[in-house]
Amino acid sequence: MSQIKDEIILRGLKENNLKNIDLNIQKGKITVFTGLSGSGKSSVAFDTLATESKRQMTMNYPLYVRNQMPRYERPHADLMQNLSPVVVVEQRAVAGNSRSTVASYMDIDPLIRLLFSRIAKPSIGSATDYTRQSSFGRCPKCDGFGQVVEADLDQLVDFDKSLRDYAVQFKPLSPAGWQGRWMMTCGLFDPDLPIKDYDQETQDLFIYGPPGGGTVDAPFHTKNGPQNAQWDGLLPRFTRLYINRDISKLKQVSQEDVLAVSKHEECPLCEGTGLNPAVLESKINDLNILDYRALELTEILTELKKIKDPLGQSIAQQTIPLIKQLIRMGLGYLTLSRKMKTLSGGEAQRVKIARHLASSLNNMTYIFDEPSAGLHPEEVDQLIQMLNRIKRQYNTVIVIEHDLSVIKAADQVIEMGPKAGVSGGEVVYQGKAEGLTSSVEASTSLDHPLKIKKNVRSIQDYFKIKDANNNNLKNIKVDIPKNVLVSVAGVSGSGKSSLMLEAFPEKYPETIRVSQDPIGISSRSTLATYMGIMDDIRAVFARETGQSVGLFSFNSTGACPVCDGKGVVEPDLAFADPITITCEACGGTRYSDKARSYFYRGKNIVEILELTIEEALNYFERAKIIQKVQTLKDVGLAYLTLGQTTSSLSGGEVQRLKLASHLKEEGQIYLLDEPSLGLHAKDNEKLLDLFQKIVDNGNSVVVIEHNLDFIAASDWVIELGPEGGKRGGQIIFEGRPAELAKADTLTAKWLKRELKE
Repeated sequence: MSQIKDEIILRGLKENNLKNIDLNIQKGKITVFTGLSGSGKSSVAFDTLATESKRQMTMNYPLYVRNQMPRYERPHADLMQNLSPVVVVEQRAVAGNSRSTVASYMDIDPLIRLLFSRIAKPSIGSATDYTRQSSFGRCPKCDGFGQVVEADLDQLVDFDKSLRDYAVQFKPLSPAGWQGRWMMTCGLFDPDLPIKDYDQETQDLFIYGPPGGGTVDAPFHTKNGPQNAQWDGLLPRFTRLYINRDISKLKQVSQEDVLAVSKHEECPLCEGTGLNPAVLESKINDLNILDYRALELTEILTELKKIKDPLGQSIAQQTIPLIKQLIRMGLGYLTLSRKMKTLSGGEAQRVKIARHLASSLNNMTYIFDEPSAGLHPEEVDQLIQMLNRIKRQYNTVIVIEHDLSVIKAADQVIEMGPKAGVSGGEVVYQGKAEGLTSSVEASTSLDHPLKIKKNVRSIQDYFKIKDANNNNLKNIKVDIPKNVLVSVAGVSGSGKSSLMLEAFPEKYPETIRVSQDPIGISSRSTLATYMGIMDDIRAVFARETGQSVGLFSFNSTGACPVCDGKGVVEPDLAFADPITITCEACGGTRYSDKARSYFYRGKNIVEILELTIEEALNYFERAKIIQKVQTLKDVGLAYLTLGQTTSSLSGGEVQRLKLASHLKEEGQIYLLDEPSLGLHAKDNEKLLDLFQKIVDNGNSVVVIEHNLDFIAASDWVIELGPEGGKRGGQIIFEGRPAELAKADTLTAKWLKRELKE
């Protein structure tokens, strides 16, 4: 065994599909794990190395502290030595609520508010007073909402209906709720008479309450007899209970429900900002806090450097590194007020990376899960520089990646394989990147030729978009060809998503969209359940055996009674590390003895779920099942089993599963948001073949893509730019891939470079 301390030593790794492998990973270097999706890359980097490092870190704390911290089960491995603290940057979508902004996500917002509270003139008080959440900071007229909200009587009440027939359109005040039943039984109103037929006095009492305000006696009838209650009018009651109140804690009604029966307009006092006007009078160098948040990051940097006040400078010096980190990631065009949910995939990925890199600690291990995901080739170049900066600060960098540019920049490449799933989990290559080409077993080749499509399809008709101005789009007009393969390219933030995921579906709502949104994975969700195949399988078993459908579900009556359908048991070990043990009663199958005692075509339910997609095609007879299984094979998942849990899938496998679930739908326009995300070059070839087949069948396929293989294989390319943010939002190229190779755009630049190589 190696005695070198500058190597991470891993022996006998068996997590997930790993085949008892041994690895030495150099410290202070960039190591890239590559290989087909599902080959075992994440099992080494995340499920073994990162998990064990976190587990050992928590062991440094007293037991009573550890009991309050996340607890990790020791990975299945014989030996793990010389680990260092890890920083994990996963591909998972950026978390945050609908109000989360770049400033709040990066923890810049508290610093800006602190800065204003200390040096802005006139001073108004504490840092929290610069927010809509404080009693002083919020606008007194709209209560910080930014809009004045009042009930819309025409939406709230259908005057042609009676109370019993749901004249009140708001559920909590309708007969579905106690208040609606009270209105009908209190004796003030006829529950069966249309509201329009009430005399004027009764109608006013119902809507506005008694003349001059106040209340009137209206007994509430219960099984114990009438109870004293006071009627105050429908509008006063709605305003008091649902507008002038925090309804977030109510279970039966949401803000959307209230707004549906309300009218709202911009608050005239705060002009929609939600802030007390006094807050906006407080300024630094003639800029208030809203002005700061509206500046681009490069402009904020200039403003922070202007500050001369010693106290202000000390706060600015804490803010500047965070701003610079975002700018170095090519995001200088963003504003602090930009909502996180409006960022493109590439922008969100870089903001997330920037947040993790603000630390000056060294001798750490940084593990990145496909950091090039969503990035234009121009931005991948910036990413490589960033990875090298981390390495130069005496850190170890481990990257799971398919992008050849990142692979070429690595000090060491480890390819997992030879295939995926049960056919993966082995080390097929370890060494310098250039050695991949001569490796017999490696699937990755640095000599990946880029082929410009020459026999492009003819164009007969177009989808037409006019005056699109969503987000940063500059009132653009574009014709997107029908019944061909179209790629929409451009740097992050150039307007691709605004055009294709907003403006296009608005005009063509029949579009079938496959987005980057997560699929909602859990340990109880399988390929078969996600694709709807399991329902058909259970129906077949029920029909053949005469038993209930629930018997063939481990989430219902068919669950093993010992492990409750989980397949494993987790004994309570108090403060010790958790441990997961395969259930002895069901052998990990999740099903009860009774469920496993019934057979269809020689196999019980467990044996059927153990079939691979390839095997299932030859096993089933029902066309409905075969069609769904075939779709999984079409997207390259033939090696997975029907019972594979979605929580165990790699990022690339999840992407293809999501695509398969949409391809079973009927439609003529397929719009895919970066389908190459998380896929190896060989997997991309399969996807491209599938797209060409879909187009040949008379459909239109549009992909938002940075991957040059997809762009080169398209019939038509549209590029937005020239840059991101305010400097984007324009069409800078429309034409054939061969024409793009002669153009002067950022995508063309990298296309030419690949063609030369």
